[in-house]
Amino acid sequence: MYAKLSTEEKLKITTLGELKAAGYQSKSVKDELRDNLILKLKEKQNPFPEIWGYEDTVIPELERAILSKHNINLLGLRGQAKTRIARLMIHLLDEVIPVVKGSELNDDPLAPLSYFAKAQISEKGDDTPIIWWNREERFTEKLATPDVSVADLVGDIDPIKAATNKLSYSDERVIHYGLIPRSHRSIFVINELPDLQPRIQVALFNILQEGDIQIRGFKLRLPLDIQFVFTANPEDYTNRGSIVTPLKDRIESQIITHYPKEIEVARKITEQEAQIQTSQKEVITSNLLANNLIEQIAFEARESEFVDEKSGVSARLTISAMENLYSSAERRLLINGEESTYIRVSDLMGTIPAITGKIELVYEGEQEGAGEVAQSLISKAIRKQFLEMYPSPEKVRKDDDNPYQYVLDWFGNGHKLDIINDVSTKMYQNLLDQVPTLRALVTKQNENLTEEETFYHMEFVLHGLAEFSQLSKHAILSKTTFSDLLSGMMNFSASDFEDEE
Repeated sequence: MYAKLSTEEKLKITTLGELKAAGYQSKSVKDELRDNLILKLKEKQNPFPEIWGYEDTVIPELERAILSKHNINLLGLRGQAKTRIARLMIHLLDEVIPVVKGSELNDDPLAPLSYFAKAQISEKGDDTPIIWWNREERFTEKLATPDVSVADLVGDIDPIKAATNKLSYSDERVIHYGLIPRSHRSIFVINELPDLQPRIQVALFNILQEGDIQIRGFKLRLPLDIQFVFTANPEDYTNRGSIVTPLKDRIESQIITHYPKEIEVARKITEQEAQIQTSQKEVITSNLLANNLIEQIAFEARESEFVDEKSGVSARLTISAMENLYSSAERRLLINGEESTYIRVSDLMGTIPAITGKIELVYEGEQEGAGEVAQSLISKAIRKQFLEMYPSPEKVRKDDDNPYQYVLDWFGNGHKLDIINDVSTKMYQNLLDQVPTLRALVTKQNENLTEEETFYHMEFVLHGLAEFSQLSKHAILSKTTFSDLLSGMMNFSASDFEDEE
């Protein structure tokens, strides 16, 4: 009978007697998660929406852990959606559950734990008032830091309670419970578990295994009903700490997360998470290539010799970079007083602060400089994506039908092209149209491009040719100059000589 009640009908139940009459039966958190997961799987529903790239790896392992009613450790580098996954688990809880009104441990009316709840039921019986607890509130999250204490997590004696109520320190009522007991019948997440001091990790042993907690000499048998989810970086990530072996042994399922393995998956994550303002979307247009370039930067960073691979490259890099990309275009639009604009390849320069702030450099990278490393990652991303869309300039260099030859000849005849970062759309297009056959080259390789996409690709081809050492590219803060490779090298060397003088 109870299972058939709607949430509205449940909320009308206000006493223990009414709850019993409705046929309520207690269920553990892990049973709730298991039963609701089974329903979703049977109905072909995705239990973890908006999590991309884990469909064949992390999600099946997570589902098996929930079906096994395991505590879970999500192990992986930063920015791999570990905390996001833990937060999504609340949607596998029942929508509402009954709680003894006023109980600090969220007591089940049919299985009370706290002194308060037991006293209420003993005194009032079936008239004991109950309230309904929403699943969104049944989630506690704690970031593990070296200053976290046993009192924070488990509890301590409260001398003010003892004095106010004239109680002995041996009385259970003087205890001020910590976060874990207060998360009874909930999901409890500890982020960055290795950062927790070993002695604090030891305090979790009996809670996980037996449900016992010890507070200043009290040994309380509290069969806490908690789904524990821990997140951690690999143990060799930093020297801050590790998970002590006995605790690790008591966490039944350890699930290893990973970064997206494909550009398409990474792009979905960025597009979902990036906070692009509605006002920006209305006046700024981007394209698939521009979005792929952002993702490629992160892929290149994860393979870079200058970036610490143990630290990882968070998905937050691409999210922040995408936001900066739009803001660069918006700034240009505002400066030129235009009503709309289009993303440009040169806008990638505006993503450098997002890159430098999200990568940890090894010693060689620090010597190179964060800005130089960021520039190098952008260059490698352009090079990689160029080969996805255009013939390799190195392979067609000696071909009679080299598609780049006319463009290269134009620059070889002494011409150069200055693309100013903040120039108006009309001027930008006029500049690119100065290069003969550049437009024809782009339209031949790509069908059905819009006019704005065509100009984006025209600029992209120039950057690509420069990355393959077919053209000279000299970028400064306000503009990028393209010229013939030999003359560009001579001009650059001369300017360096003048600066030294």
